[in-house]
Amino acid sequence: MYLTIQNKEVYAYTGGKAFNPNLPTVILVHGAQNDHSVWAMQSRYLAHHGFSVLALDLPGHGRSAAPALSSIEKLASWLLELIELSGVQQAYVAGHSMGSLIALEAASMAPERIQKLALLGTAFPMKVSDALLFSAQHDEQSAIDMVNIFSHSSMAHKPSSPGPGFSVMNGSMRLMQRISAINPEQVFFNDFTACNTYLNGEEAAKKVHCPTLFVLARQDMMTPVKASSLLSNAINNKKIHIIENCGHSMMSEQADAVLDVLVGFMKD
Repeated sequence: MYLTIQNKEVYAYTGGKAFNPNLPTVILVHGAQNDHSVWAMQSRYLAHHGFSVLALDLPGHGRSAAPALSSIEKLASWLLELIELSGVQQAYVAGHSMGSLIALEAASMAPERIQKLALLGTAFPMKVSDALLFSAQHDEQSAIDMVNIFSHSSMAHKPSSPGPGFSVMNGSMRLMQRISAINPEQVFFNDFTACNTYLNGEEAAKKVHCPTLFVLARQDMMTPVKASSLLSNAINNKKIHIIENCGHSMMSEQADAVLDVLVGFMKD
């Protein structure tokens, strides 16, 4: 499904079903150097079990037109415009990593638009090391390699991969390489800088009153469990779920566990 926002074409995957704004709608927001495909399993299930789904490609990512937007605040405003243009009155919004900050900021800016909020692999402040920022700007493949290693709990997932013939780590690496190939404007550095310079997280969290779910991974090295405490302490109406044997790339490493907790939260 394509929409036009700020005179730019935007792609949203609808999970294999026609989008119907009259159904309960789940909007899925990916993280840095990713696209809608990180939500492949969750988006398809939700779309075939009573929800409409918009798994977004952020500007400059995947099939959405460039340029990538340079701040969390700009991305949150963009997200709210997308919700309005889609014809949805209120949405369930789930964001992963950088996407969690976008979802949080949007919920604080327009609370009437967000029915429930899910923050996956979140942290505030979401600081990026100088070494990783430097690599993202000057040696992008090195940054991809570092993030891919830091984002997974294991090199070889046991007792087996989530799908026969599917490599969790290699799939993640190829996606990040593809984002670099289709948009040469240093998307990784742009995304990391947006996370690194976002300062409004705690204040935004204080304005969130809708039911909020924190989905965290026990072995997450990118956004460790303890790094979410400023946000979770600022939100009263919350649940916290920690997934064991899982790193930052939770939607592929523990796809069923992520789906189960999201569905339970949205149907509660």
